[in-house]
Amino acid sequence: MPPEYLYIHVPFCVRRCGYCDFAVTATSEAPVERWLESVRAELTLRAAGEAWPERLRLATIYVGGGTPSLLGTGAMARLGEVLAHFATWDPETVEWTAEANPESFTEELAHDWRAAGVNRLSLGAQTFHEPSLRWMGRLHGAEGPARAVAAALAAGLTNYSIDLIFGLPSRLERVWSADLETALSLEPQHVSLYGLTAEPATPLGRSVQAGREELADEERYAAEFLLAAERLGAAGFEHYEVSNFARPGRESRHNRAYWQHRAYAGVGPGAHSYAPPVRSWNVRDWAEYSRRVLAGQSPEDGREELGEPELGLERVWLGLRSRDGIEAAALSEAQRGTVAGWERQGWAEQAGAAVRLTRSGWLLLDRLAVDLEAGRG
Repeated sequence: MPPEYLYIHVPFCVRRCGYCDFAVTATSEAPVERWLESVRAELTLRAAGEAWPERLRLATIYVGGGTPSLLGTGAMARLGEVLAHFATWDPETVEWTAEANPESFTEELAHDWRAAGVNRLSLGAQTFHEPSLRWMGRLHGAEGPARAVAAALAAGLTNYSIDLIFGLPSRLERVWSADLETALSLEPQHVSLYGLTAEPATPLGRSVQAGREELADEERYAAEFLLAAERLGAAGFEHYEVSNFARPGRESRHNRAYWQHRAYAGVGPGAHSYAPPVRSWNVRDWAEYSRRVLAGQSPEDGREELGEPELGLERVWLGLRSRDGIEAAALSEAQRGTVAGWERQGWAEQAGAAVRLTRSGWLLLDRLAVDLEAGRG
């Protein structure tokens, strides 16, 4: 089935944050022309080699990064022109999200994006604590997110999400409750929370491995997650996925497509695609990616065909990570026993015909998904 959900990666940042493991190239000025040419080239290759209709019919477009706001004015409209050669979408119903960093999101850019068709903004605030921002390598100050939100509102871009990171090293003395209150004062429609992790290939990962840095312990990590869930819930947000909170009707339709195991296409370095049962991914390096697609060569770096065991585990994991849960009637006798144990521990609950995890259960998501699938029999 042709994908209705399209992700496009912008691999450029002014600098790489110390915890970042994304496909990113540091540059002071994004090569917009080459990026647009490369996107067009990959889409041309994909359309010629896959069972796509003459035009994809898109329900969502998601431009992520990296730092899409680094592309500047004009780029998003030109991207729309490129996409129009391969796809159609209804501007009244499509969800078109673009990510931005506060320091590069101006009122001029907000108006430009709105005119191009972007109707949802994902703003990388991460924290409002100045020492923590400097430690992360972020370029915006504590007031940067408020300025960016004001720019969005001035342009009529009223659907915006704010990203926050919890579990920072205690030595930074960031007050998590204060960050939550500041985020709420900006009146977002959506909040995404990310627990800080130390990926091995990152500077943070190397610092943790060498004992130079220490992340939050399990107790504080859990306490910050649960505090956020409680505070956002009290403010009217629905906790619809382990890391995501939305006001009613403002869930990320694009991300829900991932969690619901739907087909999607990813374009750009490091981007992933899923055409059930096959998942594929592109080379991560921007220069190599661009060289390949502009030479008419596939940027694909690898693929895997998921068998029934892998699909089963993935369906369980994806179902448990959202408030939709998994269908109780589909559970084996052994799995029902496992779930009953979770309920006694306060990790799961019945929700109509479904079983879903509680907030405490979400903290154990990976372990519980493996345990449940092991009992399929």
